[in-house]
Amino acid sequence: MIKEIHDQSTEILHSLYGGDAVFREGQYEAIEATLTHRRTLVVQKTGWGKSLVYFVCTKILRNQGKGVTMVVSPLLVLMENQFEAAQKLGLHCEIMNSTTKSDREEQIQKLKDGAVDIVLITPETLFSDEIQQVIGDISIGLFVVDEAHCISDWGHDFRLEYSRLNRVINNIPYNVPVLGTTATANDRVIDDLKKQFGDNVYVSRGSLMRKSLSIQILKLSSAAERYTWILENVPKLPGSGIIYCLTQRNCDNLADFLKQNGINALSYHSGLDKEKITYAEQAFRNNKIKVLVATIKLGMGYDKGDIAFVIHYQQPANIVAYYQQIGRAGRNIDRAYTFLMCGKEDSTIQDYFIETAFPTEEEARQVYSCVYANAESGIKAKEIEKFVNIRKNRIDKALMFLVNEGMAVREHFVYYPTLKSFRYNKEHYEAVRAVRRREQKNMKELTETSMCLSRFVVNCLDDMTEQNCGICQNCLGYAEFPSKPDKEAVKAAQQYLNSIIIPIEPRKQFPNKDFIGGIKIPQPNQAGICISKYGDPGYGMMVQEGKYGNPAGFCQQLIDKSARELRSVVENNRITAITCVPSLRSTIVPDFAEALAEKLGLPFKVLLKKSGTVQQKEMDNNYFQCDNAWRSFSLASEEDLSDEKIILVDDIVDSRWTLTVCGYLLSQAGCQFVFPFALASSSQNGGDQN
Repeated sequence: MIKEIHDQSTEILHSLYGGDAVFREGQYEAIEATLTHRRTLVVQKTGWGKSLVYFVCTKILRNQGKGVTMVVSPLLVLMENQFEAAQKLGLHCEIMNSTTKSDREEQIQKLKDGAVDIVLITPETLFSDEIQQVIGDISIGLFVVDEAHCISDWGHDFRLEYSRLNRVINNIPYNVPVLGTTATANDRVIDDLKKQFGDNVYVSRGSLMRKSLSIQILKLSSAAERYTWILENVPKLPGSGIIYCLTQRNCDNLADFLKQNGINALSYHSGLDKEKITYAEQAFRNNKIKVLVATIKLGMGYDKGDIAFVIHYQQPANIVAYYQQIGRAGRNIDRAYTFLMCGKEDSTIQDYFIETAFPTEEEARQVYSCVYANAESGIKAKEIEKFVNIRKNRIDKALMFLVNEGMAVREHFVYYPTLKSFRYNKEHYEAVRAVRRREQKNMKELTETSMCLSRFVVNCLDDMTEQNCGICQNCLGYAEFPSKPDKEAVKAAQQYLNSIIIPIEPRKQFPNKDFIGGIKIPQPNQAGICISKYGDPGYGMMVQEGKYGNPAGFCQQLIDKSARELRSVVENNRITAITCVPSLRSTIVPDFAEALAEKLGLPFKVLLKKSGTVQQKEMDNNYFQCDNAWRSFSLASEEDLSDEKIILVDDIVDSRWTLTVCGYLLSQAGCQFVFPFALASSSQNGGDQN
């Protein structure tokens, strides 16, 4: 049998790559282990060819009349790569994810009929009700977990939807082979995965050193310095590359800056619509653009062999993610360049992701209480918002953990309690956070070490090689590219950053009928603007200082900037007056709005009053935010506003419910036009790391 596997594997390899092709070290052994029904875990460096293992296994198994290969894959872009590779082998492949819902009925029938060789499926789709209802009718010949580190909450990229896969693995008959693949698993994660995969796991593990990658550290504190360095040096770099950012907003802004300055760049993250994502993928793959500015959505598994450089605009949270991301470069070329930008402020975003990875005990307990109180009828996630003052994404996270730990079940988007009592696994969550903190510390040490940078990285991943790469900044003894940008050019980048305007999209409906007897808002606000992100360098920092550090309030620069941005709004819409969101604690907003009105030559009118005592920032979800605003604000008089077109001013916007309710009150009094304006946004929207 072993000889047959070897001969068939070699024949398939030759059909793909020619008669002289040979397997890379460990590839055939992994194929053999998988096909001899041992549960197999492949931990090999990026670009090693892990997907070839399950493609070859699939071809052999299908030739034997076995069932479909099911590959659970986390990323849509990764699926597209795998789909193309499967087609080259003559395999009939189907993709099942959120973008293929319209084809679901036909796809399910094909799977039942055995007409599919390999199906690439996201965990969310696998655990959807429609798939779970038919999974028993599908003959599975090989079950593959791609990016298997996502199963382990010790892993750098643990995903709750992946955590249920260990139950699937345990229920698969032992004569059906199971394969897990990853490039980023250290000893702790491998030990955890071996436990979850069951007894007798074969581990294929090789060297992680990538000698085609050079690493340079860039200690640049300000956003303007980083923008300038990128603008000056990207044109000097060969080929095309990726710039990784931690948030969607960073991607959009940096890509726009580069385009304005003659560099062909596109943004790439999960907040874009499908058409833009597809266009960006194709343009990058076909080398139609110089650089793709991306979140980690373009992280795991993306396969483009000629990526010549990777720049990290901010530090990743840990060495494992960093290795995964720089591993996109230099796969089929002899030399690729990677640059890690770092500074004091990078840890702020990382701290947020670490601290919010798990629900708090109070969040979990409150959400569980809602589920338990509705045991008979069940309760939807959105309905829980009405009963607990917790952000929607935190409610969703708490529900996922309750389901994962067996305290709740979900059926058709409705949650029910199980017989298992509530227990918060505090010790485990704290232990995982402690590991994340140590990994974060490793990133800082990477920026300060004098040893070979590539060796430092793989040593942190428990590959204790003593080899040096020979081409990084430390091995060479000098930096191949400048360490600092031109000082005069930095000023131009800062001007761009100060010019960024953030839209305030109008809300068009209330959370439910409790507020006005209907969901739809009869006359929504206009699309408004704010001039900064709260706390960001430039205007964002001025807002922060004016709100909490300057007894005189907001500075003249903010008044001048606001007037410049609003002047066209005033002229184009024939604005008649400026009003503001009132406050019981301070006159800082009315004082600013009055000064702004004077600058624009408009009357300042007090049209609203506040009576509530609870601050809006204490409210965390749509229902509570809207309810608090509804209770807090009212019209200052019964004045007829039918001739008015108003700019409604606030200092900081987050949920938009204050502006929405105040705008609704003004429109109900007859106001024809309400344009919201804020100095800064503190919203987390656009801060998503995917």
